[in-house]
Amino acid sequence: MSSPERPRQFASDNWAGICPEAAAALAEANAGHAPGYGADAWTTEAVRLIREVFATECEVFFVFNGTAANSLAVAAMCGPYESVLCHEHAHLVSDECGAPGFFAHGTTLKTLAGPLGKVPPAAVTAAALRRRDVHHPQVAALSLTQSTELGTVYTPDEISALGAAAREQDLWLHMDGARFANALASLGVAPRQITWQAGVDVLSLGGTKNGMPFGEALVFFDPELARDFAFRRKQSGQLASKMRFLAAPWVGMLRDGAWLRHATTANARAAELERGLRAVPGVAVLYAREANAVFATMPPAMLAGLRARGWQFYTDVGPDGAARLMGSWDTAGEDVAAFLRDAASLARA
Repeated sequence: MSSPERPRQFASDNWAGICPEAAAALAEANAGHAPGYGADAWTTEAVRLIREVFATECEVFFVFNGTAANSLAVAAMCGPYESVLCHEHAHLVSDECGAPGFFAHGTTLKTLAGPLGKVPPAAVTAAALRRRDVHHPQVAALSLTQSTELGTVYTPDEISALGAAAREQDLWLHMDGARFANALASLGVAPRQITWQAGVDVLSLGGTKNGMPFGEALVFFDPELARDFAFRRKQSGQLASKMRFLAAPWVGMLRDGAWLRHATTANARAAELERGLRAVPGVAVLYAREANAVFATMPPAMLAGLRARGWQFYTDVGPDGAARLMGSWDTAGEDVAAFLRDAASLARA
């Protein structure tokens, strides 16, 4: 197979390869035999490290991907006649192909508007109180995305306020943390401050976008939600027989802090890209760049010209038809510089 025209792109952090720490841990785990279905030392160590990161005795379950993590979290929180509140741009509603309702057997999603991809506490209260009659799905949970689908980040105070709003209405609080590491690197706070201490009951902790080959972790801070989750995971086809290969990359990422180093790199490259794009005529950067995503509107000729030069990116992820440009764990300064040179050249054309 021929090599791609450009080895690194800004289309998605999903496009990046496996980081060295995850690859090394996989190779270590592949040396010889080990018990299956999570009874191995790698899974035990990965769980221990995640508990250490969050400084609490949480329950941890590994699954293959983010769709399963988010959808099974919904299923654990909701009955078939209940619903989940989430932002109108949340991955749950726009990119899971109805999986939450499939795994939760009828659970529905209610979308809320809010600036910068964030859910306002007042909207949570209003939506939860709007209808309590038997003809309408009852609101059972709130789901937040951290960092958001528009590249912004919830602060500890914002999450605490939403946690309080959820508790007032007797709602579970779920966090879609596909890019949790990027949010954490941006905020510079302890993981517990934006999870269980702020009211989060269950976290979908992302590894794939942070440099792992596959695998997410469902972290239950409320043990009641995890009471029968082992059966739910098995029934949904998410119990890996060779579990050590899902768990080992987590060990590689967490044992010496690589997960935050890589997130910091991705954020830094996105910040460089944002600064450079603001100086390009005809380009307007949208929102606040707080993690590893930059959204920018560009003239159609510039978008076409960049793609003709081999650059790949999406323009259908957020509103306004803006280009979404993602920093990854392996994005280099030279990648940013090359993209900016091409954008500036096209602006002068």
